[in-house]
Amino acid sequence: MNRQMSLGAFLMATGHHIAAWRHPDVPADPLDFSSYRRAAEIAEAACFDALFVADSVAAPSDTLASHSARSVYFEPLTLLSALSVVTERIGLIATATTSYNEPYHIARKYASLDHLSGGRAGWNLVTSDAAAEAGNFGRSAHIPHAERYARAREFQQVVQGLWDSWADDAFVRDKAQGVFHHPDAVRTLDHVGEHFRVRGPLNVARSPQGRPVLVQAGSSETGRELAAESAEVVFTAQPSLARAQAFYADLKGRLQRYGRSEDSLKIMPGVFVVVGRSVAEAEDKYQQFQALVDPRVGVALLGRMLGNFDLSGYPLDGPLPELPPTEDGQRSRQQLLTELAGSEQLTLAELGRRIAGGRGHYSLIGTPTQIADQLQAWFEGRAADGFNLLVPHLPAGLEDFASLVVPELQRRGLFRRQYQGRTLREHLGLERPANPYFVDRGQP
Repeated sequence: MNRQMSLGAFLMATGHHIAAWRHPDVPADPLDFSSYRRAAEIAEAACFDALFVADSVAAPSDTLASHSARSVYFEPLTLLSALSVVTERIGLIATATTSYNEPYHIARKYASLDHLSGGRAGWNLVTSDAAAEAGNFGRSAHIPHAERYARAREFQQVVQGLWDSWADDAFVRDKAQGVFHHPDAVRTLDHVGEHFRVRGPLNVARSPQGRPVLVQAGSSETGRELAAESAEVVFTAQPSLARAQAFYADLKGRLQRYGRSEDSLKIMPGVFVVVGRSVAEAEDKYQQFQALVDPRVGVALLGRMLGNFDLSGYPLDGPLPELPPTEDGQRSRQQLLTELAGSEQLTLAELGRRIAGGRGHYSLIGTPTQIADQLQAWFEGRAADGFNLLVPHLPAGLEDFASLVVPELQRRGLFRRQYQGRTLREHLGLERPANPYFVDRGQP
């Protein structure tokens, strides 16, 4: 079968545009479950690989807080557990930070979601880019960048070990003999490391996928190396085809030294899409949202995306000031936005408006044919294995893409017309991992 792209629907409150909640056609309440349910139904009907929900464990406390619907939002695993009941096939990927969680908690929750959904769970491992989270977990300052990644690497290894606590055939549930599981089919982890001491085993059976799909979003040097070692999907922000191709080649090129094939890792850049039946209609849709952006809110969002810097004291019509490398946020995103500001000579207000929708992700505003052309060029040009779709408003923006762009991709043979499997791994073309701790165990 011809290679086909993967599509994820990135669900964010009222939509990805920072001013979406102010639009007259958008439900303003970010805790309106019916909007999420409708978005999930749209994405599943269009045969998307997965829904994706990001997260932060702190409420914003700057200008953005009182001017944005993003001051409150659902906890992702709770939300996806609810959506698992109203969907049947689409994958369910949730973000959880390794900085302010414990491995046992994460292993247990995602294994549970995988069972509840019949094998559709994925964990987006992040190290936290919001410094405000520290104050909610007994710390006066955010964990430094290098330490966050060292902790994340060990955290992931512990979670994976816990997911492999049980053999696939451990549970016989023999009522007559009174044997629930084979005593030789369970393994105690007994992990002792620099950051964690975890005994195990996990009190959830090995999940339908073997393990939930492991997703990562870091594009810094340390983030890339961690992804090459362990990730199965990478979400990334790339502003151009050339930059995306370079990232794709670099990350795929790192896999061999970890004994991995290129197909074992799917790279899915984010893309912000506004689609209309004509160029004028698409541009008009976009400008309706742009007109609602308060410049102060745009600059507050910019400061956060640059690595949690307060830019409120700088003139809106002035240039982006020189900033030190962030210790709190995403260094890759800081570099991307700094380069964008310099190359186009954007003022603070202009740069804030520029990222109000896509936050530095590649943006496409046009007709279904134009958007499909660009997605095809990236997909066939070794820049992407698929895309994590950001739309300005939910659920209508997702419905526009599903009804207008997806049929064009299907017509070109680039995207499925129906699901071929039931698990997230099957949608993505990823193998079900064997349990390395029980490969030599004889069948009972």
